[in-house]
Order: sequence, then structure tokens, then C-alpha cells
Amino acid sequence: VFDQQFDDSPQPVSGYDHLHAMEIDPDEEVDRHLTELRQQLGEQLSPAMVNEISMQLEMSHQTPGAYEAALFDRFIDVMRNAEEFDRVVFDTSPTGGTLRLLALPEHLEQWIDRLLHKRKKSVEYYERAAIGKQQARRMMEGDPIIARLQERKEEFEFAGETLRGDAAFTLVLNPDELSIRETRRALDSLYEADLPVRGLVVNKLTPEPDPEENGRGATYLRDRVETEQERLTEIRESFDTPIVAEIETRVREVKGDLLDEVAGELGLEPRPTP
Repeated sequence: VFDQQFDDSPQPVSGYDHLHAMEIDPDEEVDRHLTELRQQLGEQLSPAMVNEISMQLEMSHQTPGAYEAALFDRFIDVMRNAEEFDRVVFDTSPTGGTLRLLALPEHLEQWIDRLLHKRKKSVEYYERAAIGKQQARRMMEGDPIIARLQERKEEFEFAGETLRGDAAFTLVLNPDELSIRETRRALDSLYEADLPVRGLVVNKLTPEPDPEENGRGATYLRDRVETEQERLTEIRESFDTPIVAEIETRVREVKGDLLDEVAGELGLEPRPTP
């Protein structure tokens, strides 16, 4: 978009003041996630068990949901270290992946609660069976698994509170039936999760030809515009969430100088002329 390469740390965007960008690589995050898990297991389990579980982890990271879990850890890290910025914008994956990502805090909090309960019960049973209760009590207080689970629970609680209290979601859709249906499902899921939605941006609207233009192409464009206006009316009448912006389609990708043009359509101040 900015005709500039980014990595997973914030970097200034060339030509724009007070704007930084970063690009999170899902594959790198999954690999990093797997490496951290192996390291943590190596500190708590025997080498034989680590080798066996490591193979299971390798397979689990090829399953659906692995990307979401790894990316969410990175999202939490970005949210925790955003004090120097006035606003943080996440340009997320397509609707299905985004909803799975946003659903993680609630699901993982419940899952971790169950793991904590089971781990504490295991330590409690050990304490009852132990000859010296003082040693078992010290084990409960310094148990690395309980400490790690508690840390993860606090991370997901922070993410849930931040998403519900400090965030606002803006959904982008196209003026067609499929996109409208997907957006309706997304809105229902977001509201069900008590996540605030600021508005809708309708993208890729067909520009209307000038009145003096005739011919097959102009006829097609006018018919297309009429259909899209019907879709816009449907969106306004069937969604409680307001349309906050409408963007016309372009003949090429929106990047470079076209960003300023789109910014003008959105009512944003374009970058200053050098």
C-alpha cells in the first residue's frame, strides 16, 4: 500500500508524518509460537516426554486455528506496547479468520480456567499423599505450570477488556449480496461477543458515467450503479450500524498517490505536499 517494505516492528511510513506501520507474518508467528512452547516444555518435562510432545505440537500447528492462536499472542504484545501511539489500527484477515481471532479471549480464558482447576487438583492430591506437607505446599506456591497458566489467563483477560473497552470495529463490505450476508453474520457475532462496532465502509462502488456518455459501456455502468444503489439502500435499512464512508472502485490497486485520493473521499487530510 505504501510502496515500502515493513517487518514485525513499527517503522515510520515514508512521506507521512506521525504514521508508523508494521506487517505481521503469520508463518513467522506460528514458528515463534512453536519454539516458545518447546522451550517452556523443556524446562518442565523430561527429554523423552519433550520429544514426544514436540511431535504432537508440530502436527497441531498445521491445524486450523494455529495461525489465529499465534497471531493473537502478537496482537496482545502490540496492544500492551502501544503507549507511544495515539491510535493503533489492525487491518485484519478476512471475516472468518477475524471472527475466530476475536473469539479467542473468551474461549481460551474458559479453557485455561479448566486447566488451572485440574492442575491445582493434581497438586492438591500430591499434597495429601505427600509425607511432608510443607514440601507439597511449597510446590503449589512455586508450581511453574500454574504460574504460566495464570500468566496466560491474565493476558487473555487484558485482551478481552481492551477489545471491549478501548476498541471500535469498522467493517468493510462490497455492494453485493454475498458481502452483505457475510457482514450481517460478522455483525451478529461481534455484537454477541459484546464488541463495539463503529460503522460500515462500503467499498468498490462503481462510478456513474457522465450524462453525455453513451454506448454499451455507459449503459453497463449505469445499470451497475443502479444495482449498487439498491444494495446501499438495503444496507441502510437492514443494518443498525451506520455507513460511515463510501469509496469508489479504482482501475488499479489503492497505493501510493491514490491513497491521498481515497483519503479525500473519506474526509481525511491528505499528506502535506513536500
